[in-house]
Amino acid sequence: MPSFDIVSEVDLHQLTNAVDQAGRIVANRFDFKGVEASFVREDRTVSITAEAEFQVVQMEDMLRGALVKCDIDPAAMDPTDIVATGKTVRQVIKLRHGLEPDQSKAIVKEIKASKFKVQSQIQGEQVRVTGKKRDDLQSVMGMLRETDFGLPLQFSNFRD
Repeated sequence: MPSFDIVSEVDLHQLTNAVDQAGRIVANRFDFKGVEASFVREDRTVSITAEAEFQVVQMEDMLRGALVKCDIDPAAMDPTDIVATGKTVRQVIKLRHGLEPDQSKAIVKEIKASKFKVQSQIQGEQVRVTGKKRDDLQSVMGMLRETDFGLPLQFSNFRD
């Protein structure tokens, strides 16, 4: 029986590329000359450090643009509040990875409400959808792309 998995993942290599690209943009911008501003990536978190709050906000927008260029959905960003410490301002942005149980349940509920002839089951941080026809699975994918769950969804492991 054909099946596919619904996941929400961030490619770490592409994330590194996006952070490096945003760092190069900051280094080349005229309004950031002579300013201590940096991006630091640790696993799935990015720390933005600058001298003023408005610079951190601008750097967050630069990071968002770099993520889009590297094919990472900016909806995966989960920014924390901006914190001022001494003469620097810092913001930590976590990138969501995996589906939480509540989100998985909402996806399964939406699939069941759509009345497609498919079965869906939660498997850890992903949802597996199986059906008899490939067309039904593709219809489910289309329906999920149109529905906003507040996080980016990818479809992987499509088996025929």
